[in-house]
Amino acid sequence: MAHYAFLDSNNIVTEVIVGRHEGEDGVDWEQYYGNFRGQTCKRTSYNGNIRKHYAGIGYTYDAGRDAFIPPKLFASWILNETTCVWEPPTPMPTNGKQYLWDESTKLWIEVANV
Repeated sequence: MAHYAFLDSNNIVTEVIVGRHEGEDGVDWEQYYGNFRGQTCKRTSYNGNIRKHYAGIGYTYDAGRDAFIPPKLFASWILNETTCVWEPPTPMPTNGKQYLWDESTKLWIEVANV
C-alpha cells in the first residue's frame, strides 16, 4: 500500500490518498493519479523514506529539495535545510521541564504546574 499527496497550484497538499505502489503493474502511479485528478501528485511515506516527511494537508512540496515541508509554526523559526523541519532560533532547554514557545519574546517559557 502506498500513499499519494495531491498538490494545488502553490504546491500545497490538499489531500492524501492510499494507492498502488509506484511501478506496480508497470504503471507510473504518480502520473496516473495526477492525470485522473488534473492535479500534481507526489508519493509520500509514513516512515519518511520518501520526500523527508509524510505529507499532510497544508504541507508544502518543495521540488528543489524533493521534500514535503510542514507548515511553519512561528514566524521566527528557521527551516533546517537537512531535515526540512522548522526549528526555533533558540533551542528548547533539555532539563526535563516543560516549555512553551513565546513568539513575542522569542524565548522558551517554563510551564508551571504541569
